This record gives sequence, structure tokens and C-alpha cells, in this order.
Amino acid sequence: MNTHKIFDTPIFGLGFRVFFALAGLSALILILLWNAMFKGTLTVANYFLPSYWHAHEMLLGYSAAVIAGFLLTAVKNWTAKPTLSGDKLTALALLWLYGRILPFYAALLPDAVIAAVDFAFLPVLAYCISLPILQAKQYKHLVFVGLLLVLALGNALIHAEMLGLNLNSAWLGIQLVVATIITMIIIFSGRIFPYFTERALSGTFISKNPLLDNLSIGSAVLVFTLQLCSVSGTLLAITALFAAGVNGARLSGWYVARIWYVPLLWALYVGYTWLILGFALTALSAYGWVLPVLALHAFTLGGIGSLTLAMMARVSLGHTGRALRVSNAITIAFVLLNLAAVLRVLLPVALPHGYDLLMYASTLCWIAAFSLFMFIYAPVLTTKRIDGLED
Repeated sequence: MNTHKIFDTPIFGLGFRVFFALAGLSALILILLWNAMFKGTLTVANYFLPSYWHAHEMLLGYSAAVIAGFLLTAVKNWTAKPTLSGDKLTALALLWLYGRILPFYAALLPDAVIAAVDFAFLPVLAYCISLPILQAKQYKHLVFVGLLLVLALGNALIHAEMLGLNLNSAWLGIQLVVATIITMIIIFSGRIFPYFTERALSGTFISKNPLLDNLSIGSAVLVFTLQLCSVSGTLLAITALFAAGVNGARLSGWYVARIWYVPLLWALYVGYTWLILGFALTALSAYGWVLPVLALHAFTLGGIGSLTLAMMARVSLGHTGRALRVSNAITIAFVLLNLAAVLRVLLPVALPHGYDLLMYASTLCWIAAFSLFMFIYAPVLTTKRIDGLED
């Protein structure tokens, strides 16, 4: 008798595998669809308004998949307790996938059903990671459960407007989601930057600075809180500049010149630099000197995009028993993604009349970067560890 379970395959062995694969695919498909919608070459019925769909899917589709893969893997390491695998992991991945597909069936399905399916993913993920954390009594890690629930609140605010329950809550929800993801990244960075740097560069010791860590997180939260409360002008500008300064000081405290010889490191450091630039541009936008959308894309395309790609590359190698060295193709992918951010964030300041062309070029760079990622990492994510160990 064949007792092999249908979902007992490597890609469903641990969260990073299936969710990083889904994230990489969605990074390609969602941007291709958005580009076609933006140019008017594709018109399809959708539960979301086009601009909201783009923001929602990049944040609560792509980014949420990366977060899910990272947390399901990290929590297992932190707690020494199993996280989802097999059929249960498959079910969670399908819930995420249905959330991406159902908005295109708005003409056939009730809006409430579409909203409920998409909304359910983050609370279910929060519940799934809370169980091993509580079993291991590592209560400090419950902060990530709380952050997932704040993301779910932001998602609820977006859906409230789509369902007609609130006329002006979607943009507030998007802002809350961006703020929460950036805050989560800043918290994660304090754990992973010193560790990854010390592991990659022999003889290096990174001293931790709890004061800078707390100021970096607290100042970022304050900036986003002011924005959520529609506060602008001098108060926002000063707070954003302070956030840029303390996060810059934090990054410089981790910096070692040798990171430039290790793509897995410099990609992370450059990604964090985009967050610092995002705060600086927020200060400028508070006076109307630059468009707020440039600060937004410094945080999202530059910061979230660069850091998530680098993290997926590093985690996938480490948890499949491979050497922590990327190929030239992935190094090119890192360069292309940062070039996409330069084209989308920095060059429009100098060349505002070429905005449409710059955005198109940025889109091509993004697609090329994630095409390389999927080409190189699809075999890594879908096959067993090369060292013979279990996930």
C-alpha cells in the first residue's frame, strides 16, 4: 500500500519554501497585471479599485507572503517547536492564494465573501505562530503576533471602504499596513544584521546598542503615527529627520567595509538605506518639496522590495543546507531591484516630465530581478536539503 501523503513534498516542508515561491511568483504576476492596467491594455472586473488593488496586493499579497514564510521558519528556530508543514501548510498557502484570485470574480461572488477570504489569512497566520510561542513560553515573541493583527486591522480598513461600510478608510488602512511592515522590518533588523554580518565576515564583532535600537523603532512609530493622524508641516519634518538620523546611526554601527564583498550583506544594508531615505523624503514632503508618493516608494519598492529579496535569498540558502553565497545572477537581481527603486524614487525628482517612462523602466527592472530569483531559487525551494537533514 502506498502511504505517501500528497502534501509530503519538500515545498510543503517548512513555511519559507512555499511562501517564498508564492511571493516570487506574485512579484512577477502582480506587477505585470498592474502595468497592463495602468497603460489601459487590460481591463478586468475587480473587487478593488485599480490603485487600491496595486497597493493591497504588493503589501498584503507579496509582502505578507514573505512575512509568513519568514515567521513560520523563524518561530520554529526560536521555540524549537514545529510550525506548519504538509497539508496544514498547504491549506494556509491556498488561503493566501484564494485571496489573490477571488477579487477578479467580483461579478460572480458576493463582495463579503471576497473580503472574508482575503482578511482571514493574517489572523490565521497569527494564530498558527502563537501556538509554538506559547508552548515554549517565549512570550517576547508575541510582539510579532500583535504586529500581524495590526496588519489585519489595516486590511480590514481597506475592505471596509470596498464594502461601502466606510467612505474614506482604505487609504488609512494602506498607510497603517506600510507603517506596520516597516516597523516589523526595523525590529527584525536589530536581530539579523549583526548576526548575519558576524557570520559572513570572520573576525567581526558587532556591538549592540539598545538605546539606538529603541530610538530607531520608536521614532519610526512616531512618524507613522503623525501621518496616520494627518499631521504634516514642521512637526512631521523634524520627527522624520530624527528617525532618519537615528536609523542612520544604527546602520553605521553595524557597518563593516567588507560587506561590499558579500552580496547577501550589501543588499541588506542598501535596503535599510532606502528606509532611511524614506524618512528623509517624508521630511521634505511635509513641506511639499517632493511628492509624498516618492517617500512611499522609497519605503516600499526600495526598502521592502530590496530587503525582502535579500532575506528570501539568504534564508532559502541557509535552511536548505547550502553555502551562504549567491550566484552572479542573484547579485544582478539585487542590482536590478535597487535600480528599479532609483528609477521610481530618485530620478523623478530631477526628471519629472519623464515620469511615465521612468516608471516603465522601473517595472522592467523589477520583473527582471524577480525572474532571476525564481529561475535560480525554484529548484532550491522545491527540492530536499542538500545536507540530508530534515527542514
